[in-house]
Amino acid sequence: MGQAPPTATTPQPPTVNASHGSHPHPTAEAARAVRAVRLGKRFRPKAGRRWGPVLLAAATIAALTAAAHPRIPAPAPARLPAPTRATLPSVYEANRANAAQAARMAAAHGDPHRAAADRTLAARNLLAFDGRGPGQATEVLGDLLHADRVAVLVPGSDTSLDTYARFHRTAAALYQDLSHRTRPGTRTAVIAWLGYRTPGTVSTTVTTTTRADQAAPRLRALVRQVHTLAPTGARVSLLCHSYGSVVCGRAAPGLDVDDIALIGSPGTGADSAAGLHTRARIWAARGSDDWVAHVPHVRAGLLFTTVGFGTDPVSRAFGAHVFDAAGADHSGYFTPGSVSLANLARISLGETSEVTRG
Repeated sequence: MGQAPPTATTPQPPTVNASHGSHPHPTAEAARAVRAVRLGKRFRPKAGRRWGPVLLAAATIAALTAAAHPRIPAPAPARLPAPTRATLPSVYEANRANAAQAARMAAAHGDPHRAAADRTLAARNLLAFDGRGPGQATEVLGDLLHADRVAVLVPGSDTSLDTYARFHRTAAALYQDLSHRTRPGTRTAVIAWLGYRTPGTVSTTVTTTTRADQAAPRLRALVRQVHTLAPTGARVSLLCHSYGSVVCGRAAPGLDVDDIALIGSPGTGADSAAGLHTRARIWAARGSDDWVAHVPHVRAGLLFTTVGFGTDPVSRAFGAHVFDAAGADHSGYFTPGSVSLANLARISLGETSEVTRG
């Protein structure tokens, strides 16, 4: 039967080391970093504090915090055949029922936050749902069966059912912008694809392609599914944020999509756009206030893995079509009314001549 899991203890608040004088202790800064990341906010170390000690301490705090929270019970995903145009409504209904059951189980377990997240998803159109662990969900905004322009959003680190509201706002902002720009006779849909276990922003997994390699076959399967459900000839774009751009880079060969946009990207694992081996047009953007600009764009072997993602996608050497993201920070590319959102909508609609270049 195996051994019982060890009892987790709640990590104690970090203390300040007086020897640092007026500078905050790394663990105090780390706790602030972890809170900021989980809330989707920008984090910068205070003056005089180096990144290295802060990130090391933050990784420790994040790991301890995760260990202190027991696994939330949830039902297994609904067992369904691949959806077709005829069965899509019943697929939506089955996944909504599964999310509702997950909400009841989370509430009974004493986790009102997850229960609320599941309950909200139970009222939406879901191509897939899995409430177990960090959770996964594929949400459709719009009428996929009649959409001739489909944008698929691929999220980055720290995206889970617990932070899904933030991801949904991103998808909703894009869908609303597309709706305002759509010409008569054109229909759009947005797919929010949380179809893989994202790494933590402060973790070792976020520095390697391991999670992206696991996610790539699932993203390819989703794109095939989209072409099965959407009208023949529908234009499909991938909008890939942060670590999500690593996922898109690993999935790119063989993907039947028209455009791939890399935003706030640490790299793709390829040295150039041509190295992605795709017929899709490759776009890239980074806002002037995005901290990812400070991530070293290197790739190096370390023990049994490769760390880093190579060439900066907005560099001339990479060879992508660089578009304007103005002053966007790392979480701000889909802010309503922003330059970056307008350009992402134009890319999704195929109005590439109207994209403003960076």
